Amino acid sequence: MLNQHVIQDAREVAIKAARQAGQAIKQLFDQVAHVEMKDEHGDVVTEADLLAEAIIVKEIQAAFPDHQIHSEEAGVIGVSSDWQWLVDPLDGTNNFAIGMPLFSCSITVMYQQEPVVGVVYEPMTDRLFHATVGNGAYCNDQRMQVKSCPSLHKGNIGWIQGHKVQQDPTAVGLRHYIDTRCKRMMRLWAPTLQWSMLAKGDLDAIVLYKSEGDDLYSGILMVKEAGGSVIHFHGKPFTGMHSEPYLIACHPDHEQELMRMVRTGMSVPARL
Repeated sequence: MLNQHVIQDAREVAIKAARQAGQAIKQLFDQVAHVEMKDEHGDVVTEADLLAEAIIVKEIQAAFPDHQIHSEEAGVIGVSSDWQWLVDPLDGTNNFAIGMPLFSCSITVMYQQEPVVGVVYEPMTDRLFHATVGNGAYCNDQRMQVKSCPSLHKGNIGWIQGHKVQQDPTAVGLRHYIDTRCKRMMRLWAPTLQWSMLAKGDLDAIVLYKSEGDDLYSGILMVKEAGGSVIHFHGKPFTGMHSEPYLIACHPDHEQELMRMVRTGMSVPARL
């Protein structure tokens, strides 16, 4: 059974840690001295990632020493537990590294592989997005709600993809198909901000193609608690943890329309 006291305490710790880390990142914005390539797919790490991670991990360990932490840079910290913290200390590092102010700190608390607390802090705007299971989603303490639009063809659709699929023919074809059949397709390279925008009603849908990472579950909880649907491409509700999922998210009114769009787009030959 979920311990509500633990959830509420974890929420407060996550908010405190995200704010502290975010402010430290903000102080370093546009002053990056060193950018290190993490892999052959173009992902990078900066001193801001490491500083923010250290701040967040310290806060979690002080409050919950028996909980396991999985962090973007440090990896797994602690022994296996029903409680696991997923930390992306700087979601949008590539944006940060080139001086584009679109990034966040993301912290998710998982219980038995389901998100129960999600916190996303955007330091450049001082916007704090947070959700707890069964208690709704909020932006700076204002309740969020996904919105329904007349048609997704007139809507804004967010695209999120994994680092390894930039030239995947199916991904390219689907991306192009969506881009030409909605008002605007958004690729922010800061997924937690896109999930938060959908929960807040500023985006109309998200299509996620094989995107991995510790930044996934805070946003998914945010959208679900704001009344949105998060489902696999084949229509089954998304639950648990998946290493490389294929997802669509939107207002429940648009599930079928978005699924048809995705299925048609995946059958279109890509032009590489």
